[in-house]
Parts: sequence; structure tokens; C-alpha cells
Amino acid sequence: MPAKVLVVDDEVAIRRLLRNTLLRAGYAVVEAEDARAALRQASAEQPSAVLLDLGLPDRDGLSIIPLLRGTGNAVILVISARDAVDEKVTALDLGADDYVTKPFDTDELLARLRVALRHQNLSETTPKVVRRGEISIDLDRRIVERGDEEIHLTRKEHDVLGVLARHMGRVVTHERLLAACWGAEEEPRVEYLRIVIRNLRQKLEAPGPVGSVISNELGVGYRLKGEA
Repeated sequence: MPAKVLVVDDEVAIRRLLRNTLLRAGYAVVEAEDARAALRQASAEQPSAVLLDLGLPDRDGLSIIPLLRGTGNAVILVISARDAVDEKVTALDLGADDYVTKPFDTDELLARLRVALRHQNLSETTPKVVRRGEISIDLDRRIVERGDEEIHLTRKEHDVLGVLARHMGRVVTHERLLAACWGAEEEPRVEYLRIVIRNLRQKLEAPGPVGSVISNELGVGYRLKGEA
């Protein structure tokens, strides 16, 4: 059975574009034009993913993210023209898995969707080892290797990388990383996190002209790049 995607957008042209894109990629598609219909379809259809616009006619899309979370285990990708950092942070903190800004590239959107669905499947089986190219991250034993060579990390570097690895391919906000890795420690600050990320990049990235393993979502958080 193909994975089912619920498209929530009040613009007919956007729904048509997303429906055709998803159908060509092999997904089943259901649609909703407002928040009320979205919640009804999410409960009845139990989709694997929801593509959610925030500018809905009956209520703000941000307000239904927790409600959609309560209807099932669908991954939620926000697709919105709102590009303010605080909007992105709020959506992710409310439970969205990713945030794509309009206008969007359909290939990138499909890649983000594949990563989110793959992470959902991995979460259900609770993997002990996460792999990203030549790098393997043993979450239980806290061992990181490139090929047969162990990469030595500090405790905080292990903590931060572990959170990113469990959400590979998705943005993890600064607030979530600080709460997970510093907890109740006195005054955890984004500056501490930046230092840890800088050190992780230096240790994880292979020599040569390669892109960063950990990407920075400006003002929002960090993403351990997954392979689409």
C-alpha cells in the first residue's frame, strides 16, 4: 500500500500542484481546504504524513499542529509563505517535523518528505546505530566511527550528536537541544551549543571539499543531514 499524504491548503492551485507531485511519486493523496476538514480527514484517513499550510481560513495552522499529533502518528511538514524565524521555531516546537517555505521546489519537498517518513519508520523500530555515509553513530554505546576509525567525542558532543541523530534529516531547534543536553544546568546558552556544533563539524567532516554534515538553520536550530 502506498503511503498516504494529507494535503491541507486553502488554495486550489497549491493543492493541485501537491496532489500531482505526490501522485507521480507514488503516494496516495487526500485533501483538506481548512482546519476543520484537516482534523476530520486526519482522524478518518490516518495518513502517514500531513503537508500543512498555516494560513487557513477558519483558524491558524499553528494551532492545529498539536491536535493533528493527537489523531495519529503522521509526520507533519509545514508548507507556508511565512518565513519569519519565530514562526518556524514555534511550528517545530509545537511538533512539526519540518518546515518548507513557499515558493518551494517540488524535488526538495519530496526529499524532505522521504526523510521524515524514513525517520518515522526508524523511530518505530528504535535503531541502536544510525548511519550517515561513512559515519556510524551507536546511540546506546555512545561510539562514533568513520569506517573502522573511532571518533573521540566529549560528553556534551555525544549528547548533542545523539539528539541530532535521533532526528536525522530534521531540524532540531536550539531550545530542544539545550533542554535535552543541558537540562537544568545553570543558564544554558546558544553560545555553548555553537561551540559544541563547531567541534562536531571539525571531527565528523572528512578532509576535502565536502559539505557540512551538520547544517545550520539560521536562527532556528541544526540538522544532521540525511541522505534522501
